[in-house]
Amino acid sequence: MSSHSMIRRGAARHMPKSMKPLAGFTLIELMVAMLLGLIVIAGVTSVFLANQRTYRTNQALGDVQDGSRIAFELMARDIRNAGLNPCNNGDRMANVLNNSGTDWWANWANALRGYSGNQGDPATGGVFGTAAGQRVAGTDSVQVLGAIDDGMSVAEDKEPAANFKLNDKTTNLQSGDIVIVCDPDHAVMVQISNYNNNTVTFVHNTGNTVNPGNCSKGLGYPSDCSSTNGNLYQFGNNSQIAKLGAADWYIGNNPVQGRSLYRVALSAPDAKENVFLGTPQEMVRDVTDMTIRYHAKGDAAFVAASSIANWALVDAVQVKLTLQSADQRAGTDAKPLTRTFTATTTVRNRVN
Repeated sequence: MSSHSMIRRGAARHMPKSMKPLAGFTLIELMVAMLLGLIVIAGVTSVFLANQRTYRTNQALGDVQDGSRIAFELMARDIRNAGLNPCNNGDRMANVLNNSGTDWWANWANALRGYSGNQGDPATGGVFGTAAGQRVAGTDSVQVLGAIDDGMSVAEDKEPAANFKLNDKTTNLQSGDIVIVCDPDHAVMVQISNYNNNTVTFVHNTGNTVNPGNCSKGLGYPSDCSSTNGNLYQFGNNSQIAKLGAADWYIGNNPVQGRSLYRVALSAPDAKENVFLGTPQEMVRDVTDMTIRYHAKGDAAFVAASSIANWALVDAVQVKLTLQSADQRAGTDAKPLTRTFTATTTVRNRVN
């Protein structure tokens, strides 16, 4: 053995322990450490996924509840005002519109009228369909008429000149608008054939200058369309004037292949001063179903529209809406979250 080898061995024997080579982990120790790490990571991931699912579910539930509140508030506003005018005498309503017997929105007898899921609704063309905005088969609908009170009033009624002067200027009226004029005796539905904001007057003449036009100048109760002057009546100073509001609520197909709560209402007159229903408006998305029941005076229960014999006796409306979450995996079964809500609204002017 060489002297150099002996020297190296001696040096190794006398080397301090702190300077000896460090020993590594064994394979078993590494595998155990990896297993423990995976268990910790799996636990953290499970908690994260559970919290994420809970958040998504709560978010979807909040969205569904918000949608139901908005839907009920908007519908209730129309239903409460059905058949109501500023003078609260809707049971004595004259009507000189030429289309009072043809279009639902021109007929005060339709102040509140419902349709069951298998009944055609005139406001939606009486048909069901699959295109955007069309009514979904098997879902109920309801139409309402009332007055949109903007605080307008009569300064002078010149008869038989068919001319009203208002107390104040307004930007809420234009030629072709359909209005309700009323005093303590009665109310009347009539179309403005010409409005002049400079003189603050509107004319309600007969003729074809506006559509549908008026059958008579006379605004007395009951209406008389047998002659141009008809049943003449002079409204007193400070008689009330309000625009006619007409709307229909239904479930329709939306542009993203789902369902929504829709509202179609009477439009503002067009350039030729014609009045017609406007484009259906999507009010609340992901409302998949609507069932409506009605209570008539003297009845003990709410019934379907097909069971109502006299719509003038209906004093309350019960609406049940089914809403679906926009998140298609928010439910516990990885499907959309679905909830059903019910609200009852009283028809304000029909409750004693």
